[in-house]
Amino acid sequence: MNFDLKALDLSAAVAEKCDLLVVLVPEGFARAEDALSTLVAHALKNGDLQTKPGKSLHCYQVPAVAARRVILAGVGTGKPAAVRQALLGLAGALGTGAVKRAVVCFAGGGDASAVAAAVSAMFQASYVYTTSKPKAEARTLNRVVLGVADTAAVAEAFERSVAIATGVELAREWGNRPANYATPTLLAAAAKELAKSPNVQCKVMGPAEVAKLGMGAFMAVAQGAAEELRFIELRYNGAAKSQAPVVLVGKGITFDTGGISIKPAPEMDEMKFDMCGAASVLGVFRTLAELQPAINVVGLIAACENMPDGRAVKPGDVVTSMSGQTIEILNTDAEGRLVLCDALTYAARFKPAVMVDIATLTGACVIALGGVRSGMFASDDGLAAALLAAGEAAQDPCWRLPLDDDYAEGLKTNFADMANVAGRPGGAITAAKFLQRFAGEQPWAHLDIAGTAWKGGAAKGATGRPVGLLVHYLLQACTSDAPAVKATSKSTGRGARAKSGASRSA
Repeated sequence: MNFDLKALDLSAAVAEKCDLLVVLVPEGFARAEDALSTLVAHALKNGDLQTKPGKSLHCYQVPAVAARRVILAGVGTGKPAAVRQALLGLAGALGTGAVKRAVVCFAGGGDASAVAAAVSAMFQASYVYTTSKPKAEARTLNRVVLGVADTAAVAEAFERSVAIATGVELAREWGNRPANYATPTLLAAAAKELAKSPNVQCKVMGPAEVAKLGMGAFMAVAQGAAEELRFIELRYNGAAKSQAPVVLVGKGITFDTGGISIKPAPEMDEMKFDMCGAASVLGVFRTLAELQPAINVVGLIAACENMPDGRAVKPGDVVTSMSGQTIEILNTDAEGRLVLCDALTYAARFKPAVMVDIATLTGACVIALGGVRSGMFASDDGLAAALLAAGEAAQDPCWRLPLDDDYAEGLKTNFADMANVAGRPGGAITAAKFLQRFAGEQPWAHLDIAGTAWKGGAAKGATGRPVGLLVHYLLQACTSDAPAVKATSKSTGRGARAKSGASRSA
């Protein structure tokens, strides 16, 4: 989809020829003498329009206005969340095949954060999944003009937000694909496609290479599946070789039956979303390829299926991880931590400044935080603060949960160095404590996105989170004094939440 940024007020917007003109109306709207301002003023005066976010008035062929359709949409105080809410509420209008070119005009100026929210919302509202629906109508909206008072003031935010939205959309696309359209082999092919971009490289390893590395935990999860595992290594080299990279590790379980500890049938289809951590890594690299920031990033994806055939790992089996630590697998449905632990051990060879793993890991995190905030655990206070701030800036928030050592007591077992589960209480935390044993001494964070990576019900589909959070974090890390890439005091784990004219084609 093509995005243009244009200096545009309501007096100029009347001449914009388009299928749909959206006017974002804030509180305290100041009337001018043009046709659109008059329309807005009369609608407000007569109570036909409210400036509360989510409220709108639809008009057709307004006299003296070139647009065929006009929507007046309230945005309250004009804050990013309000702009996002207003535009997402217009998804029905944006998705119609009649709208190919749209103009979104800020009637109250529009600062950088509001512009970023508008771009994100327009991408989300107009997204259409078609991969396994050959007769479905693809997205028809192909050009959006964003009208603001001062393009120079928001140009950088505009460029960044278009690139992020493109990455989010890629993550949504792969998250939404059924498991037979998103096998480990196909995920690897998607990573190789990204390597066609400047400064991006890709290496893919199969079962033989993974066995040679000694990734016993990863192999144990995959051994019951007919689909071969793939270990994917992406590199973005935007800075000097001497700069230590940020390593992102994505859980890539392309379908999770639970293995021998099989899941209940209802909603098991949603386990195609269990690779959304991997999809977010692909999305981040798509954005990095667009923005070309001065940073080095490594993306690791451990991709396989978790299936229950006669070769599958059994409850009580003991496996040896790449780190040499042995693991008693008490529950084969706690498989994500098994593929991640070997990937985290592998990550150490890059001598990273920071490691962040991203995984749809635990139902316990959904119970704790619902679908609003991702769970975040961090071994370093500076890293935790940077991730929290990035989430707030991206409108992709997370919440810090504890890592007290006492939570690891339940991982003790008589038959291995550790068990892979520790019971139901504090399940998201004990899963994080398991991963921490493989993270080493460098700053490490774990993002549990089980509640935020997709939605169920009538709105079923991947969200593309936390691509926005991760990209904002990485862009912060590009600055030399950013806490995002510097170790600070080691955390006790008890930390609370920190306070927290251009054109683009996507």
